[in-house]
Amino acid sequence: MLSGFKDFIMRGNVVELAVAVVIGSAFAAVVDTIVSSIITPLLNAAGGAEASGLGFRIISGNDATYMDFAAIVNALIVFLLTAAVVYFVLVAPMNKMTERLNRNKPVEEEPVTDEVATLREIRDLLAQRRADGSL
Repeated sequence: MLSGFKDFIMRGNVVELAVAVVIGSAFAAVVDTIVSSIITPLLNAAGGAEASGLGFRIISGNDATYMDFAAIVNALIVFLLTAAVVYFVLVAPMNKMTERLNRNKPVEEEPVTDEVATLREIRDLLAQRRADGSL
């Protein structure tokens, strides 16, 4: 039972996922701070000098009814930047490394079943008939 758990944990996908989650969550905090400090003020300035940001109040004077579109745009930017960094810093190099490691391994062919052998025979016979000019 413990050896099965060890095999599960040591699988490449689980380790890659754990690394991606840890790095992604740590990097998300950095990206969120940058976006909220730089992009949010720019988006809020798009509303004009008198506006309180990129959004509006459904009921004027009631702050609880403020629809903040800048927060939605910020969340999308944080997500896209975090996903891009995780992909280009972790996933792409890991895929390259896996590809290089698998390049030297011999390819194991699957055992041929009776059905596959029969289908290959039929294919070869049809190709031979076409090459002879007879259908």
